Amino acid sequence: MRKTTILKYIAGIFLLCTAIIACNKDFLEKKPLTEYEESDVWKDAGLVQAFVNDLYVQMRPGFNEVMLSSMTDESRFIHDYNTSLVVQGNITPDDIGALSDFSRWDAHYKAIRNCNMFLEKIDGVPMTDESLRTRMKGEVHFMRAWYYHMLVKYYGGVPLITKTFNVKGDEGEILNVTRATFEACVNFIVNECDSAAKALPLAYDAVASKGRATKGAALALKSRILLYAASDLFNGVSNPLMGYTTAGQTARMLLAKAAADSVIQLHFYELYHPTDSAAENYARVFLDKDNKELIFVKQYDKSLLGTSHDLYNGPNGYHNWGGNVPIENFVSGYQMRDGSAFSWSNAAQAQAPYANRDPRFYATILYDGAKWKPRPADGAVTDPVGIIQTGKYESANGKDSVWGLDTRNSTIENWNGTFSGYYLRKFMDINLDAQFFRGDQNWIFFRYAEVLLNYAEASIWAGQENEGRDVLNQVRVRAGMPTTVASGPALKAILKYERRYELAYEEHRFFDARRWKTEAISAFNENAQGIEVLGSKISGHPFTYHVYSIQDRQFPEKNFLLPIPASEIRKNAKLMQQDGY
Repeated sequence: MRKTTILKYIAGIFLLCTAIIACNKDFLEKKPLTEYEESDVWKDAGLVQAFVNDLYVQMRPGFNEVMLSSMTDESRFIHDYNTSLVVQGNITPDDIGALSDFSRWDAHYKAIRNCNMFLEKIDGVPMTDESLRTRMKGEVHFMRAWYYHMLVKYYGGVPLITKTFNVKGDEGEILNVTRATFEACVNFIVNECDSAAKALPLAYDAVASKGRATKGAALALKSRILLYAASDLFNGVSNPLMGYTTAGQTARMLLAKAAADSVIQLHFYELYHPTDSAAENYARVFLDKDNKELIFVKQYDKSLLGTSHDLYNGPNGYHNWGGNVPIENFVSGYQMRDGSAFSWSNAAQAQAPYANRDPRFYATILYDGAKWKPRPADGAVTDPVGIIQTGKYESANGKDSVWGLDTRNSTIENWNGTFSGYYLRKFMDINLDAQFFRGDQNWIFFRYAEVLLNYAEASIWAGQENEGRDVLNQVRVRAGMPTTVASGPALKAILKYERRYELAYEEHRFFDARRWKTEAISAFNENAQGIEVLGSKISGHPFTYHVYSIQDRQFPEKNFLLPIPASEIRKNAKLMQQDGY
């Protein structure tokens, strides 16, 4: 291992607050960082901790300029960055467009190699605290499960590599690696989660250790991968690399249910509802630190780096970049407050489309007329209150029209305006001036609501509707929505609704729609739609709304899984390509 690679591990100390207490007190007396070799790392517990910290650093959170939602029916990325290649169904083994920043074949295998190296070396590291050794082993088993689950979600069966290769001497073995079956990969991830759960604590006492993997995180990961594995996409297939070729889907759903229940039975997590407002409760899940719904998160610190989510996605009328804008396909799907469907063909609803919707709508979407935060100085003159303006408005004299401050004809910034008539509200800190400052919101990898929905889905699909419905209703009640008494296909539809809107923009929709198969075929083949808002400043003149297409989209069924990178197959012809490519 090169010295520069070692430096990356040492840098993890400064990127994770957890490392503050991890190093020995005489750390500053050690030799300069430029002099560390691989052999040094495995002689010092502090350096080993830094090595483990780097595995956290390499995890990709969702607060990036391009969000995975913009490769689904949740949003469109206005600057494109090759997202159109994905949503228009034009990916190839040589070019998967914007998805290359998410599927990360090379990066994930580099992290897995580091996990393998740790597990090979850790028993020989001198330590005075054996509990630290045990805990770090648990963390790395979790990390290896995490990185493999990321690969399996995108590719199905992948090579299962559990040891480090030497560049010299192992060339033949490296170039003859084959893909393991989907079933073998799932079993491996499950076993890694079990090993991690046995070694990890339920929580950490020290503030500086917040953000590390816990028993709950390991069990939540197990719950997720087993639910995915039990889904339609991966059952009844002919290619064992792409799913199960044998019967047993119901039994697999019951395993997924049991895995979710193991998290529930910890009696440690709960749905967060700090106020009497359902919309406020939902918004604060993503803003309030250390709330009891959070299972595993990526932490940010404003004083170090922070997150640019608000800058990337806020309205252009606030000097933000308006990047991942919700599309009408998604917005129209929000139910009415009474649980009924919204429809543009309903005259009353079409006249006031943003009234009386699912409370989560108001915590997720910025729409024309929504009250937001004070404008910057150059916008406050026109809008002293801070109201989202994505329409075109008839002036008070009835002769002129004025474009809203948050449109692509804005007088503030016209190049970062929405194409859809909406902006993202979810995860946003209303008290943050994102033009100049970064946020410190957590990126949530796992939260309790997902676990409850995992349990509900597995129960319902396994035919245990009463159990699934009861847990499903817990999520709906927290959201301020009525409980359901539905059964059969109607109950499954509500479960899908809850996953779509409770977990919106949290990187679930890309995988959920695919694993349900028919959902992806239906939703991802629809063109992206936006809303045209025509308003008036003359009293008594109604607003009108027009839905229109803003982007052509299509979804070839071969895109359920991503193609194996052509560059990898050129290096190793024994890596089988996906069906259809």
